[in-house]
Amino acid sequence: MKTYEQINDRIESGKAVVLTADEIMDYVDKKGLEAAAKEVDVVTTATFGPMCSSGCFLNFGHSKPRIRMSEAWIADVLVYTGLAAVDVYLGCTELRHADPANMYPPGEFRYGGGHVIEDLVAGKTLQLFALSYGTDCYPLRELRTYFSIQDLNQAIMVNPRNC
Repeated sequence: MKTYEQINDRIESGKAVVLTADEIMDYVDKKGLEAAAKEVDVVTTATFGPMCSSGCFLNFGHSKPRIRMSEAWIADVLVYTGLAAVDVYLGCTELRHADPANMYPPGEFRYGGGHVIEDLVAGKTLQLFALSYGTDCYPLRELRTYFSIQDLNQAIMVNPRNC
């Protein structure tokens, strides 16, 4: 059995044998389980790219007058507003309002959260529409504006299920 230290040393020296989950299956079939366990250092089982659990936190900064967004959409894609006043969470798998989704399998899935993130990263301008119940501190009840990633205070992509 290899230790983490031994595997890390092989990775640092560039001598590690790294296979994907698909590749290890063929390797075991050809070499046998014991040989594969001795020869292979790392088996990757995930992606470092966006996947179904990916999303991003966005902070818009305050409008004048201020708003505490209680419902919001970016390019007609619903975002989660249960955070601070002008923070939202956009999930990759959230679909645009009235998207055909899987109405007629195998489905169309024309535009959703992943597309919004792609458009943001590409520097495109998108529409934010937000509603609020209004308070003394946050009197604005509706906001419709256009923004790009450069206009945001923060844009943080998260991939909670990646290693």
